[in-house]
Amino acid sequence: MTDGAPGTDGATYAWAPPEPTKRKNRSGLWIGIPAGATAVALIAASLVLIAPGASVAGVQIGGLTAGAAAQAISNRLAETAITVDSPAGAVTVTGADLGATVDAATLADKAFADNPMWKPASWFPEGTGVQVQVNADEAATALKNRAPGTYRAPVDASIAYDAGSQAYVATPAEAGEGIDVSAVTAALQSAFDAGQSTATVTASLVPVDAPVSTDEAGAAVATLNGILDSVGFYVGEERTVPVDRATAASWLTVTPDGKGDFAISADQAAIQSAVAGLPGAVDRAAVNADVIVDTGGEVIKALTEGQTGRALGDTSGVAAAFAKQLAEGNGRYALPVTETPFDTTKTERRIDVNLSTQTTTLWQNGEVYRTYTISSGAGDHATHTGNFRIGWKTAMQDMGCVPGYDYCTKDVPWVAYFNGDEGFHGTYWHNNFGTPMSHGCINMTIPQAKELYDWAYRGTEVSVHY
Repeated sequence: MTDGAPGTDGATYAWAPPEPTKRKNRSGLWIGIPAGATAVALIAASLVLIAPGASVAGVQIGGLTAGAAAQAISNRLAETAITVDSPAGAVTVTGADLGATVDAATLADKAFADNPMWKPASWFPEGTGVQVQVNADEAATALKNRAPGTYRAPVDASIAYDAGSQAYVATPAEAGEGIDVSAVTAALQSAFDAGQSTATVTASLVPVDAPVSTDEAGAAVATLNGILDSVGFYVGEERTVPVDRATAASWLTVTPDGKGDFAISADQAAIQSAVAGLPGAVDRAAVNADVIVDTGGEVIKALTEGQTGRALGDTSGVAAAFAKQLAEGNGRYALPVTETPFDTTKTERRIDVNLSTQTTTLWQNGEVYRTYTISSGAGDHATHTGNFRIGWKTAMQDMGCVPGYDYCTKDVPWVAYFNGDEGFHGTYWHNNFGTPMSHGCINMTIPQAKELYDWAYRGTEVSVHY
């Protein structure tokens, strides 16, 4: 013992060092922390990764996130190289050159949804096919640039105004020639489906359609000629101020977009020159109508046609509005006008034939206009009674003078028929008016017959009675 205290036996004792406190064994804890973290990480990864063995068109995407899988699919397609044996030799193009695309994001999302890593039963599924989309224009351009000797450019259909026919005409499109894009597309699809990064295809030359077809140009020509057929300034349905076809064509500019559409534009300043002259062509005073009517008020003859008056309104926006219409294919511009109605003067006319008094009276507006002494049909040829209307009129004709008639009178003047072969006419072969003398017609003096002929229009009512 050292540094001890004296004992009872006189000896000196020293204290033994105390035993160290037994430490707790924490090695299991330190070992367990990394193992647990790894397990958690693996569980977390399984929730976002695609199952092992999954593939899309030969692209292995197992163990990838959907985003990484989509990028892998797109990259593989872009890098797939197709060697094309063409008449101009072999050329190589990639999926990227051909403008090839797939909906990689949708495919990857579906692959994860169908085959997530956390679901062991979905591991190592069958591969998924995919439809490759190729941009035909990009593909044709790539093939043309690599093998220019195989390409002959098509010629677009075009449009021009022909002054001779005063119409727009189309020049037909001409097809070109180039490597068959569909064959190259099929080879790319096959290679991608098989998971191959390269493939070879023999492609022939095929016709290349012009971007602007003959049919598309023809449709535009139909629109333009439709404008020329109807172009003008209208009041209602009346084309009050027509625009001649050459002038209208000079207003128009036709611009193809190279894809089949033809934009139409119109020169507003040129249209304004025509607008400036509109008042002189449009403005007019009303013209009153003067008509002959029957006793029922129906018009049998318009001596003067009525015409509304009109005054052109504000034209400050007409040129701009018309230019816009023309660009839309509409050549009918409705003018702003104020119209003034016209009045109508009606004159009622009818003819009365009294066989008892052997007179014919012309009535106008309910008053006697003229009364003539006449000779009607005699004996078996008595003039028929009834209500008739003036029909056919002729300034002169022969009467009878054909088989079936027992008389022949040449050059009978001022004939106005009202009932079959019965009519009014002038008479030069007798002067015995007031006595029935005819074969059924109403005989009158030549001056009287001429006056009635001019006064009674077709449709004038004729009443024959005793």
